[in-house]
Parts: sequence; structure tokens; C-alpha cells
Amino acid sequence: MKNRDLIREAAEQYRRNNFIDPALYKTNGVKRGLREPDGTGVVAGVTLIGNVVGYEKTGEGVIPCEGHLTYRGYDLYDLVDGFWERERFGFEEISFLLLFGFLPDREELAEYSAMLSPLRKLPDGFAEDLILRSPSRDIMNIMARSTLGLYAYDPEEEHESLETMLRRAVELISRFPLLMTYAYRVKRHFFDKESLYLHFPKESQSAAESILRTLRRDKRFSPEEARLLDLLLVVHAEHGAGNNSTFACRTAASTGTDTYSAIATAVGCLKGPRHGGAAIKAAEMLDELINEIDPTNESQVEGYLEKLALGRAGDGSGLIYGMGHAVYTLSDPRAVLLKKHSELLAKQNGFEKLYLAADAVERLAPAVLRKIKGREITLCANVDMYSGIAYRALGIPRDLFSPIFAVSRIAGWTAHRIEEAAFGGRIIRPAYLCASEKREYSPIDKRRSI
Repeated sequence: MKNRDLIREAAEQYRRNNFIDPALYKTNGVKRGLREPDGTGVVAGVTLIGNVVGYEKTGEGVIPCEGHLTYRGYDLYDLVDGFWERERFGFEEISFLLLFGFLPDREELAEYSAMLSPLRKLPDGFAEDLILRSPSRDIMNIMARSTLGLYAYDPEEEHESLETMLRRAVELISRFPLLMTYAYRVKRHFFDKESLYLHFPKESQSAAESILRTLRRDKRFSPEEARLLDLLLVVHAEHGAGNNSTFACRTAASTGTDTYSAIATAVGCLKGPRHGGAAIKAAEMLDELINEIDPTNESQVEGYLEKLALGRAGDGSGLIYGMGHAVYTLSDPRAVLLKKHSELLAKQNGFEKLYLAADAVERLAPAVLRKIKGREITLCANVDMYSGIAYRALGIPRDLFSPIFAVSRIAGWTAHRIEEAAFGGRIIRPAYLCASEKREYSPIDKRRSI
């Protein structure tokens, strides 16, 4: 109790004596959030891996445009069309592209896929020591800890040649799906009192198929379900070097730390509700909407959105989740693809109202916000609006929304970690303005008690 009283009193002192005036950011030209005054990002490096396009910057300012996402210079729309129309799985091909920098031919892709399959299994004893014996309510925490744990199973743990980093990247891409599904099943057993089952992955299956097989009790899934999950993995695989988790990964990599530490840093960042956890917020918002109003009645939807924006509905934050993005203005290509390809499965599996609600919010929210704020606003639905619907159409629980994001983004993270190690050449070390005043030191016997 004594310790709690001390912490409580110290916390009160902290609140009274520590305050940073927001005006200091503006008066000192601080790039808060590493953003320029016009909202665009501060350029902090150079990459060949991914690019996010949502506006054109001219002498007249920032001009909104349709969104495009490129992987190694290839437009995401073209990449998806290339495998979707031929009913192929795409994540393996995309992870190859991100890691090695070129699109594989049939033989190279087959060889790469054959290399991934046997690596999906975890090292002997790993699940028992790192997952079963230390369950957690949050899957992302287990995944971060398990990533660090893999260091001890690597015979070249501190060797960082290009070949070793690539080998390690392939292993992480292979193993992340099973880290996730095992962590989830253990969580359900220890905290939700469900029977425990841990399925082994099946060689020759894609990453999407392996996830569904090891996640579901009966191991069964349809080809349509596997293809939609594969698409989710593809659209989340990479999003430029400036997104929070990737930048954190590169920051860690710039210190010369090992691959596992850099990737665990990225997992920790992705856990945050302002980053990878945003899809859950969008799902909760849509659930409340369809429980309170008719999503096909536009006037009711507009009224609900007004309440959301004014902080009188939802979580009271005033945010309309699933709308708006730091870069995309007129469209988010990831949302466009997921909206298009999830519609049929969502309606077949009983989520038609949810899909209609998302569509209504996407169409009506910009005008509602313009009306409330009294100024022109350009925003679009982001990936979180439709990824949550796709997950639910697949029967994937909310506990796994962010972890599946990590399973996908491991492809981009490892590519960026290697690029930073190979070409960064300098530790990332931005400056912070210190706003504290000079204080005179007091001997301990002359200090007042808390």
C-alpha cells in the first residue's frame, strides 16, 4: 500500500510539474509527428521498396489525387490483377518481389514456395517453451516475444551478412503464421477456457491456406476464403518506409542491432491502436451503427455520423474510424481492392448489413465532416474500413486483426531492415527541442517531501 501511495503522489506531482505547451511546436518550427506544416511527411531517407502516392505537391500546395501503392515500382493494382485473374495465390510472389527486388518466373517462384513450406514449422521445443508456458491475453505481445525468442534458435544469431539476413527473412516470413495461430489457440485455452488444439502446417500450402488450416478446429476452408485471405496478406505486405512500424524497424536496424530485435520493435509499434489496431476500432464503430440504425437509410446514417463527429456516439473521440489517411486523399488502393473482392463472401456469410454500412459511411462521411467543420475536407475510406469486413467474412476473430497485419507486413519489414543495414550507413537520430528551464540543484536534506 505504501508503494502505491508513493506512486500516486508522484503521479500527481508529475501532472502538476510537467506540461508541454502545444504552442512550442509551432513557434519553434518543430515537425510534430515528422510532418511538414502542410501535413506531408518529412523526407528522412531513400528506398527502392515501396511508395505511397496520395497527392501531388506543386508550387500551389498539395493537390489530391487517386491513391496508388507500388511495390518495387509495380503498381499494386497490376500485381493483384496478375494473380487474381489466374486464380493463383499472390503472397509468396509478392514477398519474393519485396525481398529480392524482382518478380520471379515460374521456376523461381516454385523453388521459393518449396523453400517456404518446410520452414513453416517452428523449431523443436519452441512452442512449448516460448508460447505454451507464457500465455498472454494479447497476441501481438506473444508475437513480439516469440520473435525475440527465435534469436536463441539461430546458429548465426549475430552474423549479419546479406545472405544471412535474406535467409533469416525467409524463415520469419514462413514462421509468422504459426507464431500467430499457436499464440491465439493458447490464449483461448488459458484465458477463455477452450479446449487446446495445435495443428501442424501442411507442406505445399500457401501462407493463407496454412493460416486457415492451423486456425480452424476442423482445418477446413474453401478456395474463395483462402484467396480472400491471401489478398489481405498482399495488400498489407508493404506501405513505404515512412509508416510507423517500418520506420521504427529501420531506426532499430540503423543501430546495427540484430534482425530479431528490429522486427520485434516493428511488431510492438503495429500493436498500437493508431496503427495496426485501427481495424478493430472501425469494426466496433460499424457494429454500433447497424445496431442503432438502418444502414440503407442515408438520412439515419448521416445523423449517426454527425453524432460520431461531435463525440456524442462511438467512443466519444469525435473520430469516424476507417475514414481518412495521412497520405491518401481521394482513394486508398488497398480499400478499393478489399471492397471489390470481399463483397461476395461478406454477403454469403451473413455480413451484408456490415458491408452496406461501410459503403454508406464511405460515401456520406466527407459531406458530413465538411458541414460540421465548415470547410473543404478531402478524405477517403482507408484500408481499415474493409479489412475488418473481410476478416469477419472469413470468421477471423478480432484478436487476430492486428496479428494478421503483422504476418503480412513481415515481408516489408524484413526487406526494409535489409535495405537499411546495406545502404543506410548512419544511425537515425533526430533532434528534440528541450523546453525545460534551468534549475538549481538542492542537496537531498533540503528537498521538500512529496
